[in-house]
Amino acid sequence: MAEIIQRDGTWAFDGSTVRITPGLHRSVPLFRQSYGEVAVPLEAVSGVVFEPERKRGRLRIRLREGADPLLQATGGRLPGPADPYQLVVDVDRAGVAEYVAEEIRHALLLDQIPKEPTRTYLLPGPPVPVSVRSSDGTISFDGTQVRIDWADTSDRVKRATGPRIISVTDLVQVEWLPNSGYEDGFLRFVTRETAFSKLPPEKDPYALDLWGSTRRDLLTALVATAVTARLPHPSAHTGDLADRPRPAASVPPSADHHDVLLRRLRELGELHRDGVLTDEEFAMTKAVVLRGF
Repeated sequence: MAEIIQRDGTWAFDGSTVRITPGLHRSVPLFRQSYGEVAVPLEAVSGVVFEPERKRGRLRIRLREGADPLLQATGGRLPGPADPYQLVVDVDRAGVAEYVAEEIRHALLLDQIPKEPTRTYLLPGPPVPVSVRSSDGTISFDGTQVRIDWADTSDRVKRATGPRIISVTDLVQVEWLPNSGYEDGFLRFVTRETAFSKLPPEKDPYALDLWGSTRRDLLTALVATAVTARLPHPSAHTGDLADRPRPAASVPPSADHHDVLLRRLRELGELHRDGVLTDEEFAMTKAVVLRGF
């Protein structure tokens, strides 16, 4: 077995799997510790490299396109320290890092692993259920449904629509952009009905606006990845949005639900009359509320 242990984590390769375990030091980002151990099968690897520097180096593993739902969900936008596929290596352990990289490269040649994109995810993503509290609310995913409970600081438009519950079968895409500390991020759930919505994240009831703690907001990538892992693989032929089958009709709402619906519609009407909502935002948000009931 080829293994390297560093403050940021441990990489161990047994000939078929690269097991990446995050370190416990306080310098290790919360996202890495929360994501936990990653077992990368050799067939998901496209290459590995050790990049030496004057004071320390960096061991990086590259995965085949389409192999990992984390990379699919985040689009390579994870900040470097939070990226589980790179390891900071002390200068006195450079030789060990080179050895680990060479062992993985040798196995790739022996097993003739192709570099072409995969047609299915080879890594499972984080386990469910998963729940994260962000600056815009708490988002939970149980494997079949996404639920967003808005925070007291969320936009009035969102709070007026109530908790958002989205079935995986209604989703076509997950969009995620991290909060950089200089620019807000977002986590948006795209459905057939909202695919062409132009609402900004702070007013979109299908999106979390990430504007608070960058450390905690980064955890929303856990939910984004868990949901992405359960959507059709990008290689699958999905066709035009309008051609996709519609979900079955929902059960008629109860009298209590009608009361809630009327109250929320009145609240939206007041926001519209007060000028808080534009005509487009009012129409969009009203449609969202009606679909929710």
